[in-house]
Amino acid sequence: MMRVDIFTVAKEIFSGAISKGNIKRAQEKGLLELYVWDLRDFSPDPHRRVDDYPYGGGPGMILKPEPIFYGVRKVLTPQSRIVLLSPQGRIFNQEIAKELSTLPHIILICGHYKGVDERVRDYLIQDEISIGEYVLSGGEIPSLVVLDAVVRLIPGVIGDLESAKGDSFYSDSLDAPYYTRPADFEGIRVPDALLSGNHEAIRKWRAEKRRKRRFYGRDTGFQCGR
Repeated sequence: MMRVDIFTVAKEIFSGAISKGNIKRAQEKGLLELYVWDLRDFSPDPHRRVDDYPYGGGPGMILKPEPIFYGVRKVLTPQSRIVLLSPQGRIFNQEIAKELSTLPHIILICGHYKGVDERVRDYLIQDEISIGEYVLSGGEIPSLVVLDAVVRLIPGVIGDLESAKGDSFYSDSLDAPYYTRPADFEGIRVPDALLSGNHEAIRKWRAEKRRKRRFYGRDTGFQCGR
């Protein structure tokens, strides 16, 4: 049996999609254990807030680290693959679907607003997936795309797995990392440049990070649950 846990700020998007088709069938057959979690339930904020303004300024809101870390830790096992749905991820295709379909436990984190606090990338997730080079409101629809493509490859979900095996298949740069409150989360600090109040230093820091992401992909770091 495969287990999938999805963390989102828009839980209502999933209700219809996961109660039909192969996803419903997989659950009914005992081949899939699926949970959709509201990130607000893991927020330490009394008002269940999950987002905040980015350090260094700029438009948009950033998903805070606490709800994501605390939520994932609730379900994390040694067999978990923690996946963030984001523009920086590898482009989803059938090979990735086949890869994921062999895993016992997948945790999908739906990005939202301007993005997620960079410490989520550096210290929590193990993989990032994008479903294409276009803009969406959040990671909820991409997570459903991934879920549907993966679930149908689980042996026993559809009648003819061999048939399934034969199925087909805005800016040219990536954004810089973003961070929001708290400035120090469990000893992991926001970069000094963003806390400096020096707009030129912030601009240069972001420009350098964008350049690196464009040529080398997303920054690498220690990527497993703490």
